[in-house]
Amino acid sequence: MLLCIAALAPAHALQVTDDRGATITFAQTPQRIVSLLPSLTESVCALEQCQRLVGVDRYSNYPASVRQLPVMGGGLDPNIESIVALKPDVVLLATSSRASQRLESLGIKVVALEPKKHADVKRVLRTLGLLLGVPEEAGAERLWRIIDTGVAAAAQSLSPKARNARVYFEVNRGPYAAGESSFIGETLMRLGVRNVVPASLGPFPRLNPEFVVRANPDVIMMGERSMQAMIPYPGWSSIKAVREQRICVFGVDEADVVVRPGPRMAEAARIMAKCLEDKAR
Repeated sequence: MLLCIAALAPAHALQVTDDRGATITFAQTPQRIVSLLPSLTESVCALEQCQRLVGVDRYSNYPASVRQLPVMGGGLDPNIESIVALKPDVVLLATSSRASQRLESLGIKVVALEPKKHADVKRVLRTLGLLLGVPEEAGAERLWRIIDTGVAAAAQSLSPKARNARVYFEVNRGPYAAGESSFIGETLMRLGVRNVVPASLGPFPRLNPEFVVRANPDVIMMGERSMQAMIPYPGWSSIKAVREQRICVFGVDEADVVVRPGPRMAEAARIMAKCLEDKAR
């Protein structure tokens, strides 16, 4: 009888709990992974497990090797048939993705993870490390130390004048801003600067352009994609940062780094610190 019970128990079963609160059981460590969120794609690769990825969403573009992988469409509404055809052991996606239930109904395991804060990045790295069988000390803990130390070093590199700057960060045309409670806001806070968009407005609020005029930031940061579509917002010519050309427009590659809560957050802090040092005066 004991032998029968032992035979039924998977030798290498593992369980992970995702951001939906769902517990997913695997008979063994997944070897074929589809990732439908760029920050998760980057995290898998940062844990040195890029070779397990068999498909990604259209926005996953780092590291360069993932650009050779089959593209499954958008992360929120991917091509289900293409995913099924790859026979993945697990699909990694955002909690906001509409694909979870459909994939699970087809017998495909789904792990939903969506980092929104610095602490979430640390937690997601740990969850992925567990899922991928990467020892914590060599994987998630080591990566988090690198991120944390890098952000701290970026903060220490700033001059007092740069640290006194009042900053507005536009994540998308709207304007949609990065508030104090967003992961971008957390990075700005760690750099020692003041975000003009308070936490009370939420992590990524859509603002009335007049709000930014009244806030009158010293420095404006925005991605190139936002700038390309930019018709000047009403009244912005009176903003100090606009008047004195203290605007950092991040190119596509840099913008990808600063708007993804993942293993490149230290690099994001360095990019923002360089902007502050160049523009705050």
